[in-house]
Amino acid sequence: MSRTRKRRMMNQINVVPYIDVTLVLLVIFMVTAPMTNPGVVELPGAGQSLNQPKLPPVVVTVKKNGSIELDSKTMQRDELLVAVKATLTSTPERSVVIAADKNVKYEDVIGVMDLLKTNKVDKVGLLLKPI
Repeated sequence: MSRTRKRRMMNQINVVPYIDVTLVLLVIFMVTAPMTNPGVVELPGAGQSLNQPKLPPVVVTVKKNGSIELDSKTMQRDELLVAVKATLTSTPERSVVIAADKNVKYEDVIGVMDLLKTNKVDKVGLLLKPI
């Protein structure tokens, strides 16, 4: 009589081949990573002089209390828009800068900028004090 043994089920997984493959992939990535050339962006250095436009910009001032001034005249938002449009009609190459007190709410400054941008004033920026 031949005796046949029953095979037992293995309840363990042999992970050695998986570790070998993982280590090979790790070595490949470690070798090739320094060879890749990431995109290089050359940023301008601080203190470089920028080409200033020949015409001075139109300065819109936002005060601490939220009032808006143009040429030292306090105006409402709609009056400001009419005055800026009139100025830019005669000299369209001029830009508009917003000079805001550092204690003004961000919302007020963005509100003025949004008012100008939505009414087709393209060159709008912020006036900053150089460091």
